[in-house]
Amino acid sequence: MKTIPLLLGVLVLTAGCIGGGEKMDLKVSSVFRNNEFIPSKYTCEGADVNPPLKLEGLSDKAVSIAIIVDDPDAPIGTFTHWVAWNIPPTGEIPENIPKEKIVERPIKVIQGKNDFGRIGYNGPCPPRGHGVHHYHFKVYVLDTTLDLKPGASKRDLEKAIEGHVIQFGELVGLYERG
Repeated sequence: MKTIPLLLGVLVLTAGCIGGGEKMDLKVSSVFRNNEFIPSKYTCEGADVNPPLKLEGLSDKAVSIAIIVDDPDAPIGTFTHWVAWNIPPTGEIPENIPKEKIVERPIKVIQGKNDFGRIGYNGPCPPRGHGVHHYHFKVYVLDTTLDLKPGASKRDLEKAIEGHVIQFGELVGLYERG
């Protein structure tokens, strides 16, 4: 008897999440697979440009996209590599977004300050001999555009997106410097 109410509860929760379009999974992919090594081109040992991000399953309710890339394995605690927002709904974020606060091409994007103290993306650059680090490319699909000043921090972005995330997807890349 207890199995039926539990099963009904699971069905209702599933239908609410999928049918309502809220917090549906967003598939994020790139030139590397989830939990695989990031090519050096996208690191401090290469061109240090952002990798392209392909987004699949984007909701038709999407108004804008925000991105946070960080490394929880950094010796000083989680280290932020990229903060970007107000990206129009798109199936792909191209590589090599200019390192400027407000970008118009190849796509529109507003960028914040990373923990290197710079604007835009700066790739993996873990201390030599520190082992493999995990870089989380987090993509948030929002039901609004954000009124956030260019150059804002990760913390500012996280506060601004509260209550506006309708989808989320994440890709984890690995990197190690010998």
